[in-house]
Amino acid sequence: MFNKVDRKKSREKRHLRVRNKISGTAVRPRLAVFRSEKNIYAQIIDDVAGRTLVSASSLDKDFSIKIGSNKEAAKAVGELVAKKALEKGIEEVVFDRGGYVYHGRVKELAEGAREVGLKF
Repeated sequence: MFNKVDRKKSREKRHLRVRNKISGTAVRPRLAVFRSEKNIYAQIIDDVAGRTLVSASSLDKDFSIKIGSNKEAAKAVGELVAKKALEKGIEEVVFDRGGYVYHGRVKELAEGAREVGLKF
């Protein structure tokens, strides 16, 4: 029989491979991205302390775009998380694409964060 590939499981395996190489510290935390069908989420995480420093998503109250699942919304989330990070004094991060291809919404989120001034 033909076995259908489980896309979620494949993404999680890719994410674990990336996470073995990438870790966030207090000096340079990790910018983690998660995207669902309807929304996109970003967190800046200090893995040493096990603490989320900053988070933003398309579900936030101060998010203006109604549809949270397109490139425009992803760019806005990137800008929002970068603004919050700069307010807390975080200027450099390590980008964790979450096992997703660096394309489309993930790329737009990264570019939005870079435009505001986050370095990675």
